[in-house]
Amino acid sequence: MESTKLSFNQSLRKKLYTIIFESDTPAGKAFDVILILCIILSIALAIVESMQGVSAELQFTFIILEYIFTGFFTFEYITRIYCSPKPKDYIFSFFGIVDLLATLPLYLAFFIPGARYLFVIRSFRIIRVFRIFKLFNFWVEGELLLTAIKQSSKKIAVFFVFVIILVISIGTLMYMIEGSQNETAFNNIPNSIYWACVTMTTVGYGDITPATALGKFLSACVMVIGYTIIAVPTGIVSVSMIKEQKKFANFPCPNCNSKDHDVSALFCHHCGYPLDPDGKNKEAETVKST
Repeated sequence: MESTKLSFNQSLRKKLYTIIFESDTPAGKAFDVILILCIILSIALAIVESMQGVSAELQFTFIILEYIFTGFFTFEYITRIYCSPKPKDYIFSFFGIVDLLATLPLYLAFFIPGARYLFVIRSFRIIRVFRIFKLFNFWVEGELLLTAIKQSSKKIAVFFVFVIILVISIGTLMYMIEGSQNETAFNNIPNSIYWACVTMTTVGYGDITPATALGKFLSACVMVIGYTIIAVPTGIVSVSMIKEQKKFANFPCPNCNSKDHDVSALFCHHCGYPLDPDGKNKEAETVKST
């Protein structure tokens, strides 16, 4: 009796895994389409709900729809944990955290009673917009971009620290140059750092401008530096993306060992055998054996 129940559970997990985590089957494609529609509708609901002048009838409809969406996303989140070969990896992954944050707001509302907390509850509901990040699950290019950003995160973090040091230094230098002028906006270092951020990012609000010739010369130097700085993170991520593309292209077909596949290819262009460079099929096999 126990062995029958165990085999049934493993069979159910395998079916659910195929539907939720894979999109090669008709059921998986249908689930992905439904999930995308629910994500888009829930985001549109959050946007429309934030607008002023919504009638009471529409507000009641929005509440009913939010219960429906929350129920669906809760079921999806629990099911993903249930059928995942490594539940902890999913729970603490980026999309696992996004799924949880997108589901929590309605439940948090039940535990924060009192009229003075209503604004806080509404702010929690804005977290629903995070569901838009789940759309990356449905494009190979989106997964490739996220992988490249993850691999480049340490380099970008070091570069970001360097930029902060540079902004503080330039802001302090501008304060030393312009701080002595009458009625200047560079009357303290924080304002000067704010100016350095705006100028270096080439935003240029124009609310703070230097008056001296030396200050204007420094502004021109910061503008030129800004163009260079903006290009560096883009180059770091681009290199990582190219590496990932080459990794996929050089992945040999398990059946005929041919290479040079497209990034979005699911099957070998020579023999038609399914490609699995990320080991997803192995995860599916793990569900069978556990």
